[in-house]
Amino acid sequence: MKLNARQVDTAKGKEKPYKLADGGGLYLLVNPNATKYWRLKYRVSGKEKLLAVGVYPDVSLADARGKRDEAKKILAAGGDPGEEKKTEKLAKKASIENTFEALAREWHAYKEPNWSKGYAEDLMEAFENDIFPYIGKKPIDEIKPLHVLDALRKLEKRGVIDKMRKIRQACSQTFRYAIVTGRAENNPASELAGALVVQKHKHYPHLVASEFPEFLQSLSDYSGSIVTQMATRLLMLTGVRTIELRAAEWAEFDLDKGVWEVPQSRMKMRRPHLVPLSEQVMLLLHQLQEITGRFKFVFPGRNDSAKPMSEASINQVIKRIGYGGRATGHGFRHTMSTILHEQGYNTAWIETQLAHVDKNSIRGTYNHAQYLDGRREMLQWYADYMDSLEGGESVVHGKFGKSA
Repeated sequence: MKLNARQVDTAKGKEKPYKLADGGGLYLLVNPNATKYWRLKYRVSGKEKLLAVGVYPDVSLADARGKRDEAKKILAAGGDPGEEKKTEKLAKKASIENTFEALAREWHAYKEPNWSKGYAEDLMEAFENDIFPYIGKKPIDEIKPLHVLDALRKLEKRGVIDKMRKIRQACSQTFRYAIVTGRAENNPASELAGALVVQKHKHYPHLVASEFPEFLQSLSDYSGSIVTQMATRLLMLTGVRTIELRAAEWAEFDLDKGVWEVPQSRMKMRRPHLVPLSEQVMLLLHQLQEITGRFKFVFPGRNDSAKPMSEASINQVIKRIGYGGRATGHGFRHTMSTILHEQGYNTAWIETQLAHVDKNSIRGTYNHAQYLDGRREMLQWYADYMDSLEGGESVVHGKFGKSA
């Protein structure tokens, strides 16, 4: 006999659990504490199985019967309602767990060993500030192109076009990673390039040799932090990237041998970089050691010495001495390359000093040591040349090698 709503509602708990049958395998299980569960008995290939249909009163009698009828249709089609429920539950769980943020962090962790520490941190910071607040909590397979476009347009409106381009590429690679690992089927970021502003490539502002006498004198007269003033000079004289300098640690320097070894974890191309030190650079480092030698970082942060100085520190010095828009920390690399090439120095020495990639990885490893003496001579000439410009003199470099 079928149940009615009143029987279900008034069923009381007894000493032991008992069942109230509704027909077609559906019954209400009533526990001693009066909690009530709908269950459905069915058979697949002669084997009896049990399906949890729901809890009363959340699932009413009518709802339970509807679920029974759905299960019967699955059985009639040769399926197993219990297995389909498990699959649906797993899919729902995966949808909740596989948010864009979860997949982006997983992809980032997978790729991080191939990146420099600075690049990895900058990319995650961009995700956290500019992408996760808008699509981070969405299941990755529910994200549409418009969702991604709306997030990227916020960067576009701020005018940070290069940053927008890089984070769009990172989003696209996250979706591709989700596809190949079976968590998504589409890449909604792949077709957005045409809907966003494209920044025309331009070189970093940089100085030419004739502008250096005045620049160097202005730098000498700088009345701000002596540490950031020295950092600016060191960046100019070594040709390293700004992130490589500002995160430098005292443990990386061998001042007896005049060599700085930047570890691969901080290099853009994930390979260690030897930097020979000119006499001028050695003098600056000895002076700096008296100021910051007790810290881990050569250039500790102003507010937190456990962190390196801020990314903007050197460019702020350049701006305050009147060269904002005319020079940048990164632009010193372009200037060094131009002057050294004009002097006839071997291109391989210059490219190695700037830590540009040698497409032949074996040759690159060999050159790393082979060019050290030549680069030391080259950088000493460059430092002498900068001194001469600052002093209004002319420097004459004697014989120098123009071949490897």
